[in-house]
Amino acid sequence: MGAHEDRIKAMEFDHPEFIPIGVGLLPATWISYREKLEEIISRHPIIFGEYAKGSRDFDAVSGLYVEGEQTDAWGCQWKNIRKGCDAMCVGHPIPTREAVHTYKPPAPGAGLPHGFMYMRLFYLRGFEEVMVDFAEEPPELQMLIDMVCEYNCGEVRKMCENKLPKIVGFGDDLGMQHALPISPAKWHKYLTPCFKKIYGIVHAAGSSVYMHTDGCIIPIISELIECGVNVVNPQIRANGLDNLARECRGKVCVNLDLDRQMFPFCKPEDIDGHIREAVEKLSLPEGGLWISAECGPDVPLETIEAICVALEKYRAYYR
Repeated sequence: MGAHEDRIKAMEFDHPEFIPIGVGLLPATWISYREKLEEIISRHPIIFGEYAKGSRDFDAVSGLYVEGEQTDAWGCQWKNIRKGCDAMCVGHPIPTREAVHTYKPPAPGAGLPHGFMYMRLFYLRGFEEVMVDFAEEPPELQMLIDMVCEYNCGEVRKMCENKLPKIVGFGDDLGMQHALPISPAKWHKYLTPCFKKIYGIVHAAGSSVYMHTDGCIIPIISELIECGVNVVNPQIRANGLDNLARECRGKVCVNLDLDRQMFPFCKPEDIDGHIREAVEKLSLPEGGLWISAECGPDVPLETIEAICVALEKYRAYYR
């Protein structure tokens, strides 16, 4: 059984051979560590596949990882102050409620980048402005939400013109460090219908939904399941392992994002227990768990190595 088959079986609680694992490396991590990182990659083909040393341009970046300023298809302005790290949205094309009435979304084909629904609202309006909108609930809020939702539905329908993969991935960071940015009641009122509609198109085409979402999402995990999420990708630090176990174990497959906020500061020997605890509390013999680690340029090489070793060890927890 291959890694892809294991992911599907884990998602469907159908007894994967191994717990699926993965490690993501930011472009800035490659820029910082270069050949030293290649040595680690080469030692762990189970995670990274076969790797030919010298095949990577360490300094190559694209999209929002490029240093400088750029404007996306929606007219949102982005600024990146460090090559290889992500950019921030700093310019918003709908600064007032009145501007909602005249704003036109981009032509079809802009895709569904990270932050395609909820985050797009504050990319367009600015975070403080859209928070005030959610508090005061003017008619322009629903107008904006409807516009973004309908555009996203159109993009998903366009994707369905070709055969979709078994699992279709989406990304939208719905939480803050310790809570949702809006109340669960308002999330239910304004955003649940959007995600249900968008993900319903994917399910109607016979595929499953993977959703990456950073921040604290504990209050709405049950609603995400109701919206059609088959694999949820939450952060362990923002949600708490016990909370995730209570809300997810046996109910929805979790691709657990290990503690990125711990990695730069912990000792390599701390990693084994961190991953073992996650497996013990979230996994079942029949599946329901993937495990992922993202490593930025502030994570020491020794810790990256320890992450790879522990992931390879605990992927075989039920063997």
